[in-house]
Amino acid sequence: MGVSVAVITYNEEDNIKRYLDSVNDIADEIIVVDSYSKDRTKERCSEYPNVKFFEKKFNGYGEQKNYALDFCTHEWILFLDADEIPDSELKNSIRKIVDSGNSKFNVYEIKFKNYVGTRLIKHGGWGKVYRERFFKKSSAQYSSDKVHEYLMTDSKKGRLNGHINHYTYKNIHHYLSKMNNYSDMMAEKMFERGKKVNQLKVIVNPAFQFFKTYFIKFGFLDGFAGFYIARTMAFYNFMKYIKLYSIIRRSKLEKKSLQ
Repeated sequence: MGVSVAVITYNEEDNIKRYLDSVNDIADEIIVVDSYSKDRTKERCSEYPNVKFFEKKFNGYGEQKNYALDFCTHEWILFLDADEIPDSELKNSIRKIVDSGNSKFNVYEIKFKNYVGTRLIKHGGWGKVYRERFFKKSSAQYSSDKVHEYLMTDSKKGRLNGHINHYTYKNIHHYLSKMNNYSDMMAEKMFERGKKVNQLKVIVNPAFQFFKTYFIKFGFLDGFAGFYIARTMAFYNFMKYIKLYSIIRRSKLEKKSLQ
């Protein structure tokens, strides 16, 4: 019984070595599914003998992650993003479960410690976050959502000791690129599900998101980093709703032109 560690990547040369070094001692194999990176991600992965590297055009996070699951050959899977680093206590918890061959649960949640730069974020909704990252291959798969995919399972969930250090944004350019891509996919997802939006919501929702993150969830206690997170969350909400508004308007115009 072993562990397959899985990750999907695109232009992760700045993160991938740290990631692979952090999981190399616990992984019986590391599955990397890359979206044809234009940097040295592939080259860096080739330096690790237990990495199995695959490439696939990116059509959405859910599809990409399920594609990676198909290549995992071991019963247990640890699925992390390239900017998520497990601590030693977590790795020991995982190894105990795998080595024992006996587990109460098939799916485990893991606590996250989220960082902006080197600053640990404790508030704003980022302080006590648990996510399903360790599970039996036969017990779960990801939803097909393009963005904000989630792990689908009928199994009862346990929690592991230890945590994952999540290093969110490398710099402002990385953030803007990520938010632009996320908001594109989220607007398409909302449109496909029949979500409606008007100009008032485009204006009010981002403002409320900032207020909720910074004040209601005590983001201000994280200092400037808390303000930065509240602003970025508000900006993301503005981007996804203004893009949804544009998609709906374009769809209506196209329908009129066909009449």
